[in-house]
Parts: sequence; C-alpha cells; structure tokens
Amino acid sequence: MSSLARAALLADLETNAFAAPVQATLTPRRVGAETEFIPVDAATGRRCPIEGEGTTATLPFLRRYGARQGWSETLTPKGTPCFTLAAGGTLTFEPGGQLEYSTPPCRSPSALLALLRAVVLPLRAAAAAEGIALLAVGIDPLNPIEGAPLLLRTRRYQCMAEYLAARSPAGARMMRQTAAFQVALDLDDEPWLRWQVLNAAAPYIVAIFANSAVYAGAETGCASARATVWRTLDPARTGLPWSADRPVQRYLDFALAAPALLLPAVGGEHVPFVEWLGRARVTTHEWHDHLTTLFPEVRPRGHFELRSADAVSPQWYAAPIALAVGITYDSRALRAAADLLGAPDLACLERAGRLGLRDPSIAGTAADLTQIALEGCKGLGPAYFNPSDLEQASAYFDQYTRRARCPADDVKPAEVAA
Repeated sequence: MSSLARAALLADLETNAFAAPVQATLTPRRVGAETEFIPVDAATGRRCPIEGEGTTATLPFLRRYGARQGWSETLTPKGTPCFTLAAGGTLTFEPGGQLEYSTPPCRSPSALLALLRAVVLPLRAAAAAEGIALLAVGIDPLNPIEGAPLLLRTRRYQCMAEYLAARSPAGARMMRQTAAFQVALDLDDEPWLRWQVLNAAAPYIVAIFANSAVYAGAETGCASARATVWRTLDPARTGLPWSADRPVQRYLDFALAAPALLLPAVGGEHVPFVEWLGRARVTTHEWHDHLTTLFPEVRPRGHFELRSADAVSPQWYAAPIALAVGITYDSRALRAAADLLGAPDLACLERAGRLGLRDPSIAGTAADLTQIALEGCKGLGPAYFNPSDLEQASAYFDQYTRRARCPADDVKPAEVAA
C-alpha cells in the first residue's frame, strides 16, 4: 500500500468521522437517539413479517398508522422502506424486521425525551391495538433463529449474512434478533477525552442496561445475551478500538484490518480492506461503505454513536440519555469519569455482558459513574436537562444500579411475552 493511500484514508477519517459538521458546531451539546423494537404477534409470540397476506405484518400497519400521522414513505439508500415522521426523524427496518426509530439531533436531552415519548408511546399503543407487540428487549426472548428469517434481502445484508455465517451463529442472531438503544453525542471542543471516556464507559453501560437474559424462551445465563452475541460475532469489526496517543490512527488500523465483506472474496475468503488497496483502485464510496460494516461500541460518524445499551423500556429513556450526556458534556463530570474509568478495557466489556452488575467490581464502578453523570446533568442546568426528566433517570438508578440490579433481573422465561 502506498503511503499516499494510507494518508488519504487517515485524512478522510479526520475530516468525516472524527470532525463535526458545521451545523453541529453552531449548536453545541446536541443529542440524538436510536431506539429499536422486536415486533411479535401479540397472540402467538411469533415474529411479525414485514409484509404478507393473512398475517400480522408491520409494514401495512405502519402505512395505515403513518397516513393518519402525516408520515411520508420513501426508501433508504439500501432500498428498504423508510418513513419520515412529521415530528422529526425516521422509522426504518433492520434485517430481521426489527423497527428502528432514529431521532434528529435535538438541542437538549429534555427536547429529545419529549420527542421520543411523542413518537414511541402512541406508536406502541397503536401497534398493540392491531395485535403487534413491539418488544423493548435486547434479544428476541420468544423465538429461535429459525423463527426469525432474514427479511431484507438487499445486497448489503446478504453479503453480511453470508460472511458472518461462516464465522458463527452469532451473526444471524445479531442481524435478525437483537435490539438496542443508542445515543448520539457531538464532538464539540473536547473530542479526544470524550472518545476515551465513552469507550471506557461502554462495559458499564452494557451492565447497567442489560435487558436480555432470556433467548428463545430460555434463560441464557447472561445478563445481556445481546452483548454476548456481539462479543462472539467477529472481533475484527467490533470492540473498543481506542488508543491514547493516536486515536484516529488506531481507528484506521482497525478499519483496514477488518475483512472487506462488501467486496468480492479472494480465494473464497474476504480479505482485510488493506489488501484491496494493493490489489485494485478502491473508491471513496467503497471505503465509506466498508466503514458502515464496522460495529465498535462507540462509532465515530461526525459525532459519537454510543451503541452499548440493550433496548430500553420507554419509561426509562431518561436514564441512558442522562448517563451519556452527563459524563460527556459537563467538563467536571467528564474528567471525573475519566479518573474513575481509566483506559477502555475489553476484558471488562466481556464480563459486563455475561455477568452484568453481578460482578462486584463492575457494580461499584457503575454506581459511582451514574452519580457522576447525574451531577454532570445538574451542572448543565435545568433549562438543558429538565429536573423532572432527571428525576426519572435517578429513579432508574435507584431501582436498579445502586442495588446492583438491571432489568434482566426482573424477567423470567414465563414472563417475556408481557
């Protein structure tokens, strides 16, 4: 590979992944979210198809409901159905038919929470009225993988499915049976310390919001089976690609070492992207497509996408938002979190998914981290984080984190349909 090619890719990451767009710099401390649901037939517990005659399908329901709400239907760049909401944001499908609501960037956590409640609560109620339960859990608690087929057969998803299937069953489960709650945060004026802290916080976010102890009707023994799926998926494109000295260079090395699953196989194998630079003239479009096939716990996209939490019940949305915002946007809390957490720890990330807050060390640090976050949110002022919203976050931490518990501790196999 020529030094020019590597330098160009490094510059691309510095410009597009680790630098904020102009609109972000004009409105600092914005926050957004992506919340996912697993749709099942409320009567049978079977997964809902996207379309199908004589079945309880999600797309016809969304078209009826969206028409009443003033939504517009388009297609994503992948060619899959997409609804643009009048309130803001988009509703799309994941490969197994999971629903994902992506908000626009909001000026404050309280504005984001108001939007989430205005969209999600009536959507779930309307779905329930038509026999569709939108489950807010990290992994499908009712169905085995055979009951959750690949529903979006675009080239991207078929390439990904074939590549991951050659490695382990975890790929199919990730694509078709998992759901998460992600928080999007701006880089603003302290991107590198934020990058460190968010990567270091990832194991604790896994444990605090673990909500997937049950899979296919049986207990898994893991607090977050979803997180465990990610750990066994493909280490070359997941994890915590962080470095204190050269963070962008470390991420470039991570991206180049990951097999290029969207490019043709070579000798029956998908080779690392770096090998393609010496084989062919790789386009910028192919490079950017490759970056979308990387799934670290924190993904740089002109903002930081924090991906560690299982799907969260809507009543508790304030908690993951408060935790992320508090340790990121308040300068004193950011530094306190950095002192508490130290460097990102991949072994801790593995334990967090398996043990959750049953690990005493993780539980103690998690409790301290939530306190730092709450103080950080208070420091950002009531106009930014409404006290009533902050009380909801604190109630979650009182009910779960400070008692070394997570939502996974509430759920038993016989109760998952509820």
